[in-house]
Amino acid sequence: MSAELLELDHISLAYDSPEGVVPVVHDLSLSLERGHIGCLLGASGCGKTTILRAIAGFEPLRQGSIRLGERVLSTPSQAVEPQDRQVGMMFQDYALFPHLNVEGNVGFGLRRWTKPRRQARVNELLELVGLSDARHRYPHELSGGQQQRVALARALAPEPDLLLLDEPFSNLDVDTRERLAFEVRDILKKTGHTALLVTHNQAEAFAIADRIGIMDKGAIVQWDTPYALHHAPASPFVADFIKREVLMAQRAQAHSRGSGTGASLADTPV
Repeated sequence: MSAELLELDHISLAYDSPEGVVPVVHDLSLSLERGHIGCLLGASGCGKTTILRAIAGFEPLRQGSIRLGERVLSTPSQAVEPQDRQVGMMFQDYALFPHLNVEGNVGFGLRRWTKPRRQARVNELLELVGLSDARHRYPHELSGGQQQRVALARALAPEPDLLLLDEPFSNLDVDTRERLAFEVRDILKKTGHTALLVTHNQAEAFAIADRIGIMDKGAIVQWDTPYALHHAPASPFVADFIKREVLMAQRAQAHSRGSGTGASLADTPV
């Protein structure tokens, strides 16, 4: 069995507009090994979320192919339906159902399972994300960090081959974001899931990912380990991007703590 689970082979994506075709991603390739966490890192508008949507089956390919294991998910001429891809997705806003409690949200995608099997899976995941005692609470009764954990458990519940995470920490404060990034990595490594994250935040990317793709204008300029990106950037763009993001993160941390709005990790509710 190949070590690669996800393979994007020279894919191109574009939108139609009244002015014509608008290219978003051009001739992009990457591969992600089973059990690894990858990340597409770049500024807004660089195409990273469009790639995630294409993998999930929500955007058609103009060129290339997307493969998951032995299955071809997408080409310009054919595409597997999103619900048949064995791909889970965790959205930026969590998209929890307000009328369902924690237990109901986690088990929502398991309605075709037998009741005993569904309950066992929900119990397993609530234990995994540390929310067994909150199973009867509703989303509005949870902190942002707790809602994020519910969304993660719900995405993992149907046992997908691949998990996609779209800016999953962007609605959280700086300290909670950093803490939960490490926790999500620990959970995914414990379960052995393969995942692809998109973010504009370098701290999140370096906290969670085994491989990071630095993106610019619809292309990956370097797909490498966090260590290599820091110590062996492939271009001046990558080197400048890394340095700029580190400086911005340091300034944000200093401002948060200096203004008294940032709690310590130990005090942050999750």
